[in-house]
Amino acid sequence: MQAGSLRSSHSRHVSLRSSRVFDFFFQTLPLKRLKILFVKLSSIGDIVHALPTLAHVRKMLPDAEIGWAVDARYAEILRGNGLIDHLVEIDMRSLRGGKVIEEMFLDIGKQFGSLRKHKFDIALDMQGLLKSATLAKFSGAGKRWGFAKKDLREPASRIFYTNTVGVEPQTHVIKRNAVLAVEALNIKKQHGDFEFPIFTNDEHKMEAAAIAEKAGQNFVILNPAGGWVTKLWQPEKYGELADAIFKKLGMVSVVVSGQNEDELAEKALANSHNGKTIVAKPSLKGFYELAKFARLYVGGDTGPTHIAIAAGTPVVGIFGPTEWWRNGSLNPNDICVERNEIGCRIDCHRRTCSNWICMDIDVETVFDAVNRRVSAART
Repeated sequence: MQAGSLRSSHSRHVSLRSSRVFDFFFQTLPLKRLKILFVKLSSIGDIVHALPTLAHVRKMLPDAEIGWAVDARYAEILRGNGLIDHLVEIDMRSLRGGKVIEEMFLDIGKQFGSLRKHKFDIALDMQGLLKSATLAKFSGAGKRWGFAKKDLREPASRIFYTNTVGVEPQTHVIKRNAVLAVEALNIKKQHGDFEFPIFTNDEHKMEAAAIAEKAGQNFVILNPAGGWVTKLWQPEKYGELADAIFKKLGMVSVVVSGQNEDELAEKALANSHNGKTIVAKPSLKGFYELAKFARLYVGGDTGPTHIAIAAGTPVVGIFGPTEWWRNGSLNPNDICVERNEIGCRIDCHRRTCSNWICMDIDVETVFDAVNRRVSAART
């Protein structure tokens, strides 16, 4: 009996010791890093709107491996971003028609192959289009989250998702993206100020400093461009606005332009007669650094406007076919100039229009907003 008892005790001791060794072994094994894919292909403004979600996910899941699939035409704003492990640039133009079927399949295989090699666990489609949902599917991610059918720009995208999230009506797009990530990744809600992680280098800063030196310490940025013709406030009025700003506020205007936008900038300059208005054509990240120097930014619903918001620049937005509550600034001090008295703006989003009156706004109205925003920034 005694020997048996001793053997039993020894067996239990060995078993307990083995269990501890077993537990220690598995506790010291490296855990698999969660691999997350952000799908936000375009455009610049939409990508900027997704940056706060990137910052929040990285903060909540510091060990996660994060990829971002983006249309190569808009990738510059994300290049060099220290929060992204894998920037996957997709040439979306090459995936369009006009090719023989063999070429198309070869191209799809090549581009999606570079995406699948990262073996993402979960994809977050913040775009809500068929092309973005398809890309999420081809990424190979086992879980593919998107917005509920009622919240999608292209409802057919729903068939490519494994899970969906609904959002409240009239939710800003930045907050929509945050809701999607919080639900999909089971992380804490985002509170407080939203961060916009845009990474620049000394070259961008020097580029901006050179323009700022030419403009002087006291300048505003005017941007007459926009992705849709219906988003444009007349460039001639920007020139008149520059004169009013200089005459009444003593500030120089820097009219910025991007690729294929020189004509708009030149029209604005031609209609400014103070001799102080200048034109600049900074790079995308150079513009971000320039916006940090500016006292104010004025522009429509376009990429540079959202970059200026990200830079913390005081903003006056001029909005027509799109909504400030959805795409505009979350800073309560920023101002939107818009025509709310016309019924045709409801759910408009027209890129062309035969009744184009939403952007028919006089210079005095915009200047009043400029004056109020500058005054608020001083307090």
